[in-house]
Amino acid sequence: MMSPDIVGWAASAILLATLIRQIAAQMRDPDARGVSRWLFIGQSAASIGFIVYSVMVDNLVFIVTNSCILATALGGQASLWWRRSHQGKKTRAS
Repeated sequence: MMSPDIVGWAASAILLATLIRQIAAQMRDPDARGVSRWLFIGQSAASIGFIVYSVMVDNLVFIVTNSCILATALGGQASLWWRRSHQGKKTRAS
């Protein structure tokens, strides 16, 4: 019989790979206009709530997964901020 933790870790890996792929695609987008910062704000708020919940129920799979999801949200937001701030400099310099 398969351990529930194996299923949880596998699902976590799939989700994180998907989020990392999305951030990579966002970083290649030359204008990043289609990316909403509210997505990252909502993702961060939900992740913090899920981290707290996961600690309360003592579930390591979800503690790690939601901590990593929060890191991807923060990384995505930082990438978006950097892209937009540098884009504005290029526009003004042209």
